[in-house]
Amino acid sequence: MLEALLLMLGLGGVCGTLLGIASKVFYVWEDPRIAEVENCMAGANCGGCGFTGCGACAAAIVEGRAPVSACVVGGATSAEKAAAIMGMEAGAAEALTSENTCTGGVRASEKYYYMGVKDCRAATLLYAGAKECAVGCLGFGSCVKACLFGAIELGPEGTPVVDVEKCVGCGACENACPKGIMQVQTPSQRILHVNEVIDRLAPCRQTCPAEINIPKYIHHIKNKEYDKAYLTIMERNPMPLSTGRVCPHPCEDACRRALGDEPVSINQLKRFCSDWVFNEGAQVKIPVAPDTGYRVAIVGGGPSGLSAAFYLRRLGHKVKIFEWLPKLGGMIYYGIPEYRLPKAILYKDIQRILDLGGIEVMTGVKFGVDFDLESLVGGGFDAVIMTIGAMNHASARIPDEDKVKGVVPATTFLRKQGLGDPYPIGKRVGVIGGGNVAMDCLRSSVRLGAEKVYCLYRREVKDMPANKVEIEACHHEGIEFITLCTPTKFVIDDEGNLTGIEYLKNELGEPDASGRQKPVPIKGSETVLPLDNFILAIGQTTDSAFADQEKGSVTRIETKKGSIVVNLDTHQSDIPYVFSSGDSAGPPGLLVAAIGGGRRAARGIHKYLMGEEMAFPETRLRVDSRRMTGHIPGTIFDSIEGIEKKGRIGQPELEPGSYERNHTYAEVDLTVTEEDALKEADRCMRCCLTCYNDDLVR
Repeated sequence: MLEALLLMLGLGGVCGTLLGIASKVFYVWEDPRIAEVENCMAGANCGGCGFTGCGACAAAIVEGRAPVSACVVGGATSAEKAAAIMGMEAGAAEALTSENTCTGGVRASEKYYYMGVKDCRAATLLYAGAKECAVGCLGFGSCVKACLFGAIELGPEGTPVVDVEKCVGCGACENACPKGIMQVQTPSQRILHVNEVIDRLAPCRQTCPAEINIPKYIHHIKNKEYDKAYLTIMERNPMPLSTGRVCPHPCEDACRRALGDEPVSINQLKRFCSDWVFNEGAQVKIPVAPDTGYRVAIVGGGPSGLSAAFYLRRLGHKVKIFEWLPKLGGMIYYGIPEYRLPKAILYKDIQRILDLGGIEVMTGVKFGVDFDLESLVGGGFDAVIMTIGAMNHASARIPDEDKVKGVVPATTFLRKQGLGDPYPIGKRVGVIGGGNVAMDCLRSSVRLGAEKVYCLYRREVKDMPANKVEIEACHHEGIEFITLCTPTKFVIDDEGNLTGIEYLKNELGEPDASGRQKPVPIKGSETVLPLDNFILAIGQTTDSAFADQEKGSVTRIETKKGSIVVNLDTHQSDIPYVFSSGDSAGPPGLLVAAIGGGRRAARGIHKYLMGEEMAFPETRLRVDSRRMTGHIPGTIFDSIEGIEKKGRIGQPELEPGSYERNHTYAEVDLTVTEEDALKEADRCMRCCLTCYNDDLVR
């Protein structure tokens, strides 16, 4: 017995010695920081970080293969603790959150009766599911089951609803969804996304030049979540107070409700929720990505330049705006009168943009005179975006239009008002043109004291491109329309002052390239209209005099009809680091189109600076909102059964004919009440790609 015990002790001693030697020979050292970093994490082992567990994630952080913010569950707190251990700055990495991109799916009609396993992944294996909509939600909640944090539930409409406060962006729901409906993205990824034909887009959303998620923000308004509605708009449009007042809302032309009723008053709802946020002083947090170290110069502080500045800053780039006029805003400051867009309202939008920080502004400097491309590059800017607008006027092709006293371009007439130095006018004023700028000149002339104001247009009123509401407002304010006329000659006195305009009457002939009947002057129909002033409002052009310089890089910028030629996708010019958007990159258009162009240009610059693929995906949706073409096939209906006519809310306004309306610059169109806004939001059928809410039809 003793011998056995001694033998065992001896063997134990030998094994211990050998193990001790082995531990020295085969010792694998582990960085003690791995355990410390792992202790900073949530311990969920969810895999949202992209590693197999918290231990693997901690090792990756210590080895430099992952940022200190890699733990999506622990969030900022975890990142700060891990950064302290690593002796690093935690930074402000953007949070990943999940979003359901389908508002319908289960509302779509059945193509067959499914009796299989109640799981989206199983159901989609059989002809992509039982619903007619090929991209819609199947409603079995596979994403709900996959979420380990209780952040998703099936809402009353049978589609997933995400609780952003609980969502950690782990991606489990996205992986579980066979239709790609659940998307886990950062705010930057959402900004960079452009509408695609594979997206679940309602017709109104397809038509919006800024690509705003209209059904989503109206749904928030319906639930009295006005701050959320505002943030939804800001994801695509950083100037909602301004566009809510002057946008001609092409989106409403595509509203499905109009098939049996009047379209939803989308723009009034945008204005309501934006006004509410500012009037109530609601605190809204607009996320900004960590600094990239890049700097971008923006030449022009109009709506497109401001939009580009907003999104570039949100993407993490430093920005500096160079503006030649005293104030930011471009044509919407110097071209839209106070009664339509008060300057104080506009500057709330602009200040919200500047409040992001990291955006510098320099006014009173003109490109090609005070600075050029070489000085910008030499000043440390990595990219330049030209948003110089369209401040020049197009010719009316009337002899001596630039010499006769009393004849003035609309751009000059409106800009002088914006500068606080109104152009002097007489008692009788004529304006040639049928667009919104012409309407602004007509209505401004009334407020400046003109006793008779005339609109001269070569076609009929129904052919005018101006907003219908602007034309109606002109009628309310006593403006007379002289249509089917072509001005041919100015009538002047001995001192060269305007006393009248001679015009020929027109008749309409065959359709021209625009699809409208071409006006044909009638010989011998000369008519003279006595006038003291005549305003030219038939179009605008870009001031591209800089392109005519004979030195420097600017000579390499190609222009066409005064506009800078750019790639339609990337907004990049012939010079790789020079981009352009807004009126300077094409024929002058809508404010909302300039804003959308600013975001897409910011996307192009970001991709260029980060060395990423710049071109749009092949599935990019291209829509010409003016001609209602290019929509996703199958989404534009001819009719919808059972729509109950409720009629849209009216536009509150100052009393027509009142002193305040006709003789002051008080804002004419007013914001709707909360009661009316909720009533109007309830008319929205919350359309998706092909389905809509049947309950809201009635």
